[in-house]
Amino acid sequence: MGSWQDEVRGALDGLAYGARSALSPSVLHGAAVELGWLTTHLAMYPLGLVSRSPALPARLNLTGLGPVQRGLLVSDIQAAGTPILLAHGIIDNHTVFAMMRRHLVRRGFSSIHTFSYSPLTLDVRRTAERMGREIEAICEASGSDQIHVIGHSLGGLIARYYIQRLGGDARVHSCVTLGTPHQGTLAAKLLPWPLVKQVRPDSDLMAELDEPAPGCRTRFVAFYSDVDQLIVPQRRARIRHPDLVASNVRVHGVGHLSLPFHGEVVHRITGVLAHLDDEEPKTA
Repeated sequence: MGSWQDEVRGALDGLAYGARSALSPSVLHGAAVELGWLTTHLAMYPLGLVSRSPALPARLNLTGLGPVQRGLLVSDIQAAGTPILLAHGIIDNHTVFAMMRRHLVRRGFSSIHTFSYSPLTLDVRRTAERMGREIEAICEASGSDQIHVIGHSLGGLIARYYIQRLGGDARVHSCVTLGTPHQGTLAAKLLPWPLVKQVRPDSDLMAELDEPAPGCRTRFVAFYSDVDQLIVPQRRARIRHPDLVASNVRVHGVGHLSLPFHGEVVHRITGVLAHLDDEEPKTA
């Protein structure tokens, strides 16, 4: 059987999997929430096309800060001063992190940057190389030896490739991913776009990420949703690699696009990054 027939079969398998649970209460609720966030995000999206989200410079004094922000600076000045890089998903821009940025600032983080790439991007590897150059520039400008990365969807996969395959674990202390196809997604078989092909379960990129990564120092936290419409099946958003220090956090009833906006997810991320030396328990 030809390769195109295999791709069609894989796509149909993915659709059948999704159809089996499409009318469950949790999926319907997640779809309603997703629609609300999508409407809000679509209204903000054009702003990301005409301007880049400005980096917030590091701030290590207490003037004008509220009790929560003061608490982080007093308890862990290193955590407060570690830069954070936000990487959006495919066909998106920095506006998807609007709520995330606000919560991070309230928590006491202020060195916050965004990494953007074109929806016409064709290769995760080359984009990861560019992310690496941007991280080096941020570290040099801030004087920090390390950085945190928060990646939504493909943004998380770009960050993981940089960390795992390009030596980025020397720079990235913690990498948080939201709905990232760490093990590929059957939904990617529906589109022949070169970039989308790279997130198919049987792609060369997935095989490369399965290769050994001894000594990788970065701490990973992967959030995945039980109703994610784009990661099929949803468990493929978990990190399963023997050499990576990774916690997988299951979120209930939250759609793919809603993950960066979801209050519980945002709260847990700020908690993870506020405690540099703490490790969350590994979850299924």
